Amino acid sequence: MGISADRFAFGARLAYLSDMNDIVLNALASVADPASGAPLNRSGRIDGADLRDGVATLVLKPGAAGEDTAALREAIQAALTAHPDIERARVIIEAALNTKAKNAKPSTGEGEARSKPPAKAIIAVASGKGGVGKSTTAANLAAACVKMGLSVGLMDADVYGPSAPRIFGLNDVSGLQKSEHGIEPLQAHGVKLVSMGFLVGERDPVVWRGPMVTGAIRQFLNEVNWGDLDVLIIDMPPGTGDAQLAIAQGAPISGVVIVSTPQTLALDDARKAVSLFDRTAIPILGIVENMSFFLCPSCGEGTEIFGRGGARAEAELLGVPFLGEIPLHPELRQASDEGRLVASGDGPVAKAFQRAAAGMLHALEGAHRASPEIVFED
Repeated sequence: MGISADRFAFGARLAYLSDMNDIVLNALASVADPASGAPLNRSGRIDGADLRDGVATLVLKPGAAGEDTAALREAIQAALTAHPDIERARVIIEAALNTKAKNAKPSTGEGEARSKPPAKAIIAVASGKGGVGKSTTAANLAAACVKMGLSVGLMDADVYGPSAPRIFGLNDVSGLQKSEHGIEPLQAHGVKLVSMGFLVGERDPVVWRGPMVTGAIRQFLNEVNWGDLDVLIIDMPPGTGDAQLAIAQGAPISGVVIVSTPQTLALDDARKAVSLFDRTAIPILGIVENMSFFLCPSCGEGTEIFGRGGARAEAELLGVPFLGEIPLHPELRQASDEGRLVASGDGPVAKAFQRAAAGMLHALEGAHRASPEIVFED
């Protein structure tokens, strides 16, 4: 009886979600697709639609070259918010992939997506699985870079489990503002940041399909007013799926840092993450071993709870830099819960993150070093 009741509830939920999507789609009948002139809901451009708690989200496939995306977005938002069940509308228009055609003409820069990278260096922080402290590591690497005097941004690309708002002490912030220059990032601890966590409630899940997730990530990459950053750190989603591939192929990533814990199970998944970036020709800047050992706050002695040295051995095997060991310490847990960044301080955990950040930046210099020139003599 319980199973059939659960199935009934699940079926009712699916029917409810379908009704919500229909509201969004039907509201678009009055908006014409600029390319075909057909109603947008019958143009074939809709990649995803969702309505939750009065907020409609729409993802559109790329349009024709030169399309006025600002005018189209404005028309869509007006049509959606005219419906009594829709209070706000988020419109994500996917950017066309850049291709180099043989006879391509020079760009005029008008009506096109951002061509200039948002930072001098874009570094992805990734892991093969969740629960290894990737987000905490990404945030503290950013803080360590700030301590070195760099201009730093962090993009929380973990759409389903955004944790940057809490780690940076901004979990009470709701919404991101948009100006004529684009989406304006928030700032904390000297780091500019954006996160899906600023767009949904603290306890609200993001129930999106793949195209909507990749669309949101592309919007963060292309439409945020980052300013002139030295380093943009991308806190990647865990795993090796659509979102990771969209970032790897859609952003000019300078290099990637892999985070793992010492045990074999985590290292197995870390290898998969390394393989993903190898296949997309993105340099591996190094591996960080998180939760390497428990550092007793009273006596200062280390205890190897999960084993130790697995990530170092894996880095040697793969021929990539080992960026260091981050210990387990109550200070790190407490700081993350309270919205403080340990790497901004001077304790032993702070110094571990600062050494890892220095190693990361040193590896970045090597990744960008010019290849030797081969001279052919007559």
